Amino acid sequence: MHFVVDGMNVIGTRPDGWWRDRDAAMARLVDELERFSAASGDDVTVVFERAPRPPLRSTVIEIAHAPRPRPDAADYKILEIVKAHPTPERLHVVTSDHWLADAARDAGAVVEPSEGFRSRLEE
Repeated sequence: MHFVVDGMNVIGTRPDGWWRDRDAAMARLVDELERFSAASGDDVTVVFERAPRPPLRSTVIEIAHAPRPRPDAADYKILEIVKAHPTPERLHVVTSDHWLADAARDAGAVVEPSEGFRSRLEE
């Protein structure tokens, strides 16, 4: 399975003060996703609205960001990934955005809500 994760949607599922330091929240999510991927064997791509500062690197998961920071920028990047994938039915898009969920399903991907995925990360 390959998960394509809307990073800020997953981060935003818990009101833990993430908004005070978005870059630290992104780094924490990458760490959680690396552990998830290593344990499950699933591929993971996390997409952020902008590049984290400082840049994050991983040898376990793919870290992507929208080319230009703007509202819903990660959503468009995720949809681009889904549409470009040779077998979109193997992708699980993790998002809370209804229009992205609908567009990803229309393109053939499976959609999982951010809240449920976040719960799985915390197990």
